[in-house]
Amino acid sequence: MSKFGLRHQCAFGALACALALTPAMAQAQDAATSVDDTDLIDNAEVDGGNVIIVRAQGREQALSDVPVAVSAVSGEMLEKSGVADIRDLNQVAPSLLVSSTGNEANGSARIRGIGTVGDNPGLESSVAVFVDGVYRSRSGNALSELGPLDRVEILRGPQGTLGGRNSSAGLINIYTAPPEFEFSGYGAFTYGNYDAIKVEAGINAPLGDTVAARIDGVYFERDGFYNDVVNDVRINDRDRYLVRGQLLFEPTSDLSIRLVGDYSNKDEACCAATFVQPEFAPLARVSPGLDRYNRPEGGPALTSTDNPIIPILLGLGQDPRGLTQSTFNRDIYVSPGRSYQGETEDWGISGEVNWNFGDVTLTSITGYREYSNFQGSDTDYTQVDLLYRAPGPDAGAREFKTFTQEFRLNGTAFNDTLDWLIGAYYANEKLETRDNLRFGNDYGTFANCRIALAINPALANPSADNCLGANVAALDGTLTGTPAFGPATPLIIAGINNLAQVRDIGSNGDRYNQTSENFAVFTHNIVHVTDTVDLTLGLRYTNETKDFDAAFSNDNVFCPQSRALLDGLLATPLGGLAAGLIGLSCQGNSTAELDGVTLSDQRKEDEFTGTAILSWKPDPDWMVYGSYSKGYKAGGFNLDRSALALPVEFDAATLDPSALQFDAETVDAFEVGVKYSARDWGFSVAAFRQEFSNFQLNTFNGTVFLVQNINGCDTDLGGADRDGDGSTGSCAAENVAPGVIAQGVEFEASVSPIRDLTMTMGLTYADTSYEDNLVGQDNGSPLDPALRLLPGDNLSNAPEVTATASLSWTPPIGNSGLSGLFFLNARTTDDYNTGSDLLYGKEQDGFTLVNGRVGITGPDRRWGVELWANNLFDIDYSQVAFNTPFVAEQQTYSAFLAEPRTYGITVRAGF
Repeated sequence: MSKFGLRHQCAFGALACALALTPAMAQAQDAATSVDDTDLIDNAEVDGGNVIIVRAQGREQALSDVPVAVSAVSGEMLEKSGVADIRDLNQVAPSLLVSSTGNEANGSARIRGIGTVGDNPGLESSVAVFVDGVYRSRSGNALSELGPLDRVEILRGPQGTLGGRNSSAGLINIYTAPPEFEFSGYGAFTYGNYDAIKVEAGINAPLGDTVAARIDGVYFERDGFYNDVVNDVRINDRDRYLVRGQLLFEPTSDLSIRLVGDYSNKDEACCAATFVQPEFAPLARVSPGLDRYNRPEGGPALTSTDNPIIPILLGLGQDPRGLTQSTFNRDIYVSPGRSYQGETEDWGISGEVNWNFGDVTLTSITGYREYSNFQGSDTDYTQVDLLYRAPGPDAGAREFKTFTQEFRLNGTAFNDTLDWLIGAYYANEKLETRDNLRFGNDYGTFANCRIALAINPALANPSADNCLGANVAALDGTLTGTPAFGPATPLIIAGINNLAQVRDIGSNGDRYNQTSENFAVFTHNIVHVTDTVDLTLGLRYTNETKDFDAAFSNDNVFCPQSRALLDGLLATPLGGLAAGLIGLSCQGNSTAELDGVTLSDQRKEDEFTGTAILSWKPDPDWMVYGSYSKGYKAGGFNLDRSALALPVEFDAATLDPSALQFDAETVDAFEVGVKYSARDWGFSVAAFRQEFSNFQLNTFNGTVFLVQNINGCDTDLGGADRDGDGSTGSCAAENVAPGVIAQGVEFEASVSPIRDLTMTMGLTYADTSYEDNLVGQDNGSPLDPALRLLPGDNLSNAPEVTATASLSWTPPIGNSGLSGLFFLNARTTDDYNTGSDLLYGKEQDGFTLVNGRVGITGPDRRWGVELWANNLFDIDYSQVAFNTPFVAEQQTYSAFLAEPRTYGITVRAGF
């Protein structure tokens, strides 16, 4: 991969020069502080003009006094950055990367290169997301409009003590704008390219001296970025809205009660993909021997006719333009009548109580949320009808019903020598997933063409239902007098003809239910050893029980017929061909043998996690700290029938649901850091090392999703983890070690040289990689062969170098009361691979994104007009490249593209 191109260097370099001493994140943002924070500011060891208040340690503290790696972004900075959902936070936090794949509900957040990969809701998020203190069941649930925000805190590294739910990589705390005891209102209208229209409005009103109310609303619609040429519709559009109402009750200065209710809805078509071409990913080429695990050495594109599967696609009706156009040509060619239409509904209520009695404060946060999503799809992303989900309530659907309750008590003791905190957390989460994934009308023919290519490519005839037609005479002995497969020839041909009938058949609505009950008790205590030295000790005990059940409905009667025909050949020299026919007839264990079958299982686990931090403030402006923390992410169930057994080993009478389980992920993290904060500028540096055991990976191998725990081995496996043999590469259990290491340095700085000018900069170097010798579970079992490129390489979507910068200038315009706005932010990344299996051809070269906003604001911000642009230089890049389903051998790749340049005008008014 090439490093940053000239345009990327110039774009980021221009901004960097403008910033000069540039700064980073939170410590430099000019966030206004409320009257309630006055005591904190007075007690902070910095000047009050630059203080940001955070809750990173379960109590309100000045950011500069918190000995952990945390970025805090003010509401004003978020508004200037155009942040609408958590994916937009990428521009302001260099260690954070949020992306989405085939469904925005599957969005994944990564911190320091670590995150949950894939589309399986059975895996919890490595980066937990909280909104107003309430846990969102998966990070993708926050990929919707957030409305007005007070601030966002991004905690980096494992959160194993506080933060409600455990998380192994980090935590995103989103705080929405609260009610205030002053009558006010606002409205904004935005119009942009792709016919984008966004309307925002809200009103805040005191209801007497002790009660305030606030209501906010957002509506956003926009045409899609993709043009479905076949069905004449736009894909990846926006049609969504949010309504949020709040009440704040403060009967005394010691008691505060905040109630929040919100409802959001999305009715959108998402998410299309295009074929990856060498002009974007130079290694997306035919490999020696058509083996995707061999690095290509030049050669033709994967989508050229030199790849034997491509003439099959063309013969079945694929428009050649879809195979030859640029990766970033957003004209797509999907199967006639297939749709990406979907709907998401998300609502919840919460209440936070803060009650001070004497030297003790009680905090209670109660939340209940419901989230539902379904998404239709042309699941193979080609014009040939191979796989599809018909839009409707069962289309890759997921529903969460989540109740959470957190209690915290904190206070001081021993003449304020001890700042103590104890708490308890309870969560009950009910998850149901439903799926109606079915084979398309062309599947049987296409699958037989793969068989024909394996036997003799000259026999493939896509115009025939069984991809042989008259060419069957070359197999049955008509032409040669000798049947090609000896006495088994009639069975092989019968198996081929049986496979040809697998079309518009499959799941009628599989259902998976998982109920998770989680409770934890924790303590987090800060001991002021001296006036300048603090020792922080935290401990948490978590107990988790997950109950699982599944019920299947399937009408693929041709799978059991294939087994009946061919099982007897599996132990013969024709076993490979027989296994291929059975595997393609029963792909993903889609079989009528499961129709009416139910399964159930239970999983219990508990874990101690915690932290220890020693911090020293040699000077009021400086802090030095070192820490150790242990994090944890719960194990669970792979909500996918393909994991029950290999198709050739499948037996509906002996299914073991424990095959769906995966183990908990744990991490040991070490960190040292330095912070400096003064009125005009500040910086922080943190060096970290994180060691992950039982790392949970979910990857799509082109046929099914694999969920596997990954560990390392302290002994040399001699390359046995890099071959194609799933029986080699085991490790003695006593030699199993962490399999993923994330280590590096983070730098954040900020400077506000004058009242109206703020500059920030962040730089992250993170070497987040797999160990050289890898195994699967912690019993030392071998790594799945589909993951053979992982040992010794970086994780997917984990660039080693990422930098962000911003410049905000709001100068007064004479004595008119008007002020200007000039805002730029930029994010630049190093090269990385976007595929979780790290296959060649999924690489993303380094790039730089720049967003900008200019405008004019009236007196007291009563009105404003702004021109804005996101992805100002229209940089082409992908979120994720993946194996195009079934389009092998050699495997082709498709990509979910990131958004192109968007721009528009926003008009604001307020009182």
